[in-house]
Amino acid sequence: MLSRVAESVFWMARYMERSNSLLRLLRTYYIASQDDMQDLDWQLLLRTYSSNGQELNSTLTNTILQNLIFDRDNDASVISNIARARENARAVQDNMAKEVWQCLNDYYHLIRDPQLCKYLDSGDPVTMLDILLREAMLYYGTVDTMMARGEGFNFLNIGKFLERAAQTTYALQIKLLTGYEMTAPSETTSWRYVLYSLSGYQLYIKTNRGNIQPELVAQHALLNADFPHSVFYCIKQVNRYFQRLKSDSPEESFQKIDFIIGKALNMVRYNEMNTLNQAQLLTFLYQIQRELANIANGLNEYYFGSNY
Repeated sequence: MLSRVAESVFWMARYMERSNSLLRLLRTYYIASQDDMQDLDWQLLLRTYSSNGQELNSTLTNTILQNLIFDRDNDASVISNIARARENARAVQDNMAKEVWQCLNDYYHLIRDPQLCKYLDSGDPVTMLDILLREAMLYYGTVDTMMARGEGFNFLNIGKFLERAAQTTYALQIKLLTGYEMTAPSETTSWRYVLYSLSGYQLYIKTNRGNIQPELVAQHALLNADFPHSVFYCIKQVNRYFQRLKSDSPEESFQKIDFIIGKALNMVRYNEMNTLNQAQLLTFLYQIQRELANIANGLNEYYFGSNY
């Protein structure tokens, strides 16, 4: 496979996963704001997901949602991510199922539809977010049922799970930076919303018998091997799909990336979560983010830099 094709598929998947994660986070934040959550920090969300939101009034929810979803001048907005995903898909249409391209194209035109903004103007952003999330689920289903299980599919999933792992760390990081103490009595509602934003509430309740505690939520989001959004699960999937590239990869390039992925996987697998306080957990999240960046940089150097 040409390196430019692999890179385009990889980044298409990352941008789609990034937009989906942001939509879920925004939906959760908005619903939590209607419950008068005291530790919500919209400004922190803007600092994480907006390239031009520093001057926005963090008390005006509609203004923030407009910036994070529809603002083309915000490089991290949902519409910017969808547009980049579409451009990457357009460049490699011959290497993917036509249904995937059509789905992405429809998603792009949907988010540009002025009618969608009316839900925001009328005070019903949840309906708008649900419409966009359904379109995202249609994309994931189309990829799963239509994409050939070749190299392109492997690079797509490497990008998807790499980005998903990163977004899980950001969701936990935002929560911890609000000043919540891990050793304080659990705020059940507050940490429940963290689980909602990761689509992990139902599994958590079954796994922990309804006992919502900060340490258990962090363990669930980082280490649960059965949770599709946990960091451990995602890095395992990155490794799984990367291993499928072995027969088509230069030996040296494969070994370099295999080592980087293995290092990240072992760092998460053999951590000492039970001994981490809030500051240590934040440091651990930053370490994970660096390892994920190393994987992406390694792929760029050894796989996307030239034909392989």
